[in-house]
Amino acid sequence: MTKRYVVFTLMLLGSLIVAALAAWGTGALWFQLPATAVLRKLALAVWIAGSLAAMVFLWRRSWLPPAVWLVALLAMMGWWSTIKPSHNRLWADDVARMVTGTVDGSIVTLDLVRNFDWRTDDDYTVRWEQRQYDLNQLRSVDVALSYWMGPAIAHTLVSFGFADGRYLTFSIEIRKERGESFDALAGFFKRYETVLIAADERDILRVRTNVRGEDMWLYRLRMPPEMMRSLFLAYLDEGEQLKREPRFYDTLTANCTTIVYQMAKRISPGLPLDWRLLASGYLGDYLKEIGALAGPGQHITDKARAAGTAQNFSERIRH
Repeated sequence: MTKRYVVFTLMLLGSLIVAALAAWGTGALWFQLPATAVLRKLALAVWIAGSLAAMVFLWRRSWLPPAVWLVALLAMMGWWSTIKPSHNRLWADDVARMVTGTVDGSIVTLDLVRNFDWRTDDDYTVRWEQRQYDLNQLRSVDVALSYWMGPAIAHTLVSFGFADGRYLTFSIEIRKERGESFDALAGFFKRYETVLIAADERDILRVRTNVRGEDMWLYRLRMPPEMMRSLFLAYLDEGEQLKREPRFYDTLTANCTTIVYQMAKRISPGLPLDWRLLASGYLGDYLKEIGALAGPGQHITDKARAAGTAQNFSERIRH
């Protein structure tokens, strides 16, 4: 290997690193810089121009411009480290509260179960209820996949069924501020906090199929009673941790599927890591492959829309 080839390889590697860090800095400035749109665009223009100049002068082996760019990058990283998650923002109504619970033997009391009556995405009746559940009466665990952006991307919800016919659904979601909407790219840049919602299926499943027009599949898991109970309590523990210490949502590493996987892995350490945990639309195939399903998945979108606001919504979507 010649010296010239080694130098070329190192320069190419350096350029790729600069390009990757420049892309990160662009996202950080765009989604987090506390400035007007005009000033944010100006800062982006300066940053992009400086990054291009750094790469050009790197190839010319003139080290001052890359060194200046590196100082700017370190300053940006220092600013980035000061951006912390918070519980104190003006939250959207559906994520304004976070589930809290107490456990007394097998009886769980949840203080903030969401049971909204949705008419449209902007027109709804707000209801947060206290409910009690007996973990000895747990009978089933279902995974719902709600498709909102193509076949590879789905929101993951986990629903617990009890002997009295009630179902309680847990959902890891972004904690939107009022007027805010989800942007998958923004989710890489500390734009959203994470919230755990516990809700009635007639609220949290129906709003996705009947109000937001999403497509939903339901999968029954094969789980022994003690594992069902452990997973339920893991959700309560996750909620307590989020209450004590707010966390940012991350589109790649801390989303609605990966957090559930992390909880399940604490219960069953042998769960394999798989690319379908990121491409969550294919999670049903992953669950089937590892033998976690009690039967084939059910396409419930039409059933949910037909059930509408019926009180026996959970029963009707499972017929």
